[in-house]
Amino acid sequence: MAAIGRRVVSNVQLRNLFAQCSRTFKTNLSRGNISSSPGIYLYGTAVVTSAYFGWKWIGKNAVVEAAKPTRRMTDEQSLRGLKLNHRERRFIKFASAEYQGQLYMTPQDFIESVTDSEPRPRLKRRMLFERDLDRFAQETPVLSKGSPDMFRTIFDRGIISYTEYLFLLSILTNFLLAEPQTGFRIAFNMFDTDGNERVDKEEFLVLEKIFSTARRDRLNRALEGAAKSSDTGEDIEVLEDELQKSHVVDTTLLLHFFGRKGKQDLKFEEFKMFMENLQTEVLEIEFNEFSKGLPAITELDFAKILLRYTYLQSDQYEMYLERLLDRIPEGKGITFSEFKSFCQFLNTLDDFAIAMRMYTLADQPISQEEFHRAVKICTGAELSPHIVDTVFKIFDDDGDGQLSYKEFIAIMRDRLHRGFKQQQAREGWEGFKACVKDAMNSDQPQQQSLS
Repeated sequence: MAAIGRRVVSNVQLRNLFAQCSRTFKTNLSRGNISSSPGIYLYGTAVVTSAYFGWKWIGKNAVVEAAKPTRRMTDEQSLRGLKLNHRERRFIKFASAEYQGQLYMTPQDFIESVTDSEPRPRLKRRMLFERDLDRFAQETPVLSKGSPDMFRTIFDRGIISYTEYLFLLSILTNFLLAEPQTGFRIAFNMFDTDGNERVDKEEFLVLEKIFSTARRDRLNRALEGAAKSSDTGEDIEVLEDELQKSHVVDTTLLLHFFGRKGKQDLKFEEFKMFMENLQTEVLEIEFNEFSKGLPAITELDFAKILLRYTYLQSDQYEMYLERLLDRIPEGKGITFSEFKSFCQFLNTLDDFAIAMRMYTLADQPISQEEFHRAVKICTGAELSPHIVDTVFKIFDDDGDGQLSYKEFIAIMRDRLHRGFKQQQAREGWEGFKACVKDAMNSDQPQQQSLS
């Protein structure tokens, strides 16, 4: 009975065993390997029949000692119940590696998640083992060897956790809305808990623990709600979060910042250099996507880069591009240096908006000369006259040489957020209401014209 209770042989195995015995007996009989006398035939039939009824009896009685059934939630069920936000869904979508049940991005995955709308085609995630992590640790460059192409060089020979993804994404989309030096300092001070101008590995992991605790509480509440709403009466086994497991792994960032032994400290200047290199790498990838190996991109390509993360209607998007083509029939191109300088200026967009409000007072459009002056005040640097002229030809409504800076700032803010902020506002019920509102607004001019 103990063997029955433990289900040593499953129903499927017994069913297959019965079929196999029956086929083997009949085959040997037909080939003459077994005597065809009535006694032998009856004996064989009795053996096969006994096996069949034994299988039926076990299938009927094996459940007597079975444990109370539990329903283990699948990944899809747990993700539905958790109601993942946009960042969580995007991480899961782009993460191509898995280690001990936890999902990880590779450095290449992260770059693609902030520059592309879809991940590279793949059949399934890559399962990592201890030997893979050991090899990654040996190949991860030390902090002094960092460069603007480090993520591309490491490619898929490294891992980035979900909390590190949030951290890097915040640097690229949130902290840079302040003056870059200030944004980097705020981010660094979040980790420097003792204020000694150095961050050690334990301090760096504090933020990860905060994220992990908050997310795990949210996951448990979602699973408890799913259990209460279940009408099957079954228990639901609580899963560990597939984005944040309890095991500790030396990721690429931890190895790069603190060394293989984890004893090195991270200084502010080193941290700032790392983030500047990452920004440059992201900008180079965007630029190279359009330059195709050439030293410059066209003015039309520049406009496409500026508008790619906005949520403009298709006709509005085409209007901006057609307006530029009409005003610059033959462009001279924009170099990476000009493109990078303009993107660095966007990092001071809030300061630029304040300068514009103080400069114009009455919210009047601004000229190219006023635009140049405001940029100089906010950044201490100057943009090339050609790139400012290109910006005006994109956003100048009537071609009078004046820029409606409010519209420009709103679109550039979407550019800085890379679509994350606007996308979150259009999810679920709020997204449905926004969609209906847009449809009603778009119908109003037609109704007025008909009346």
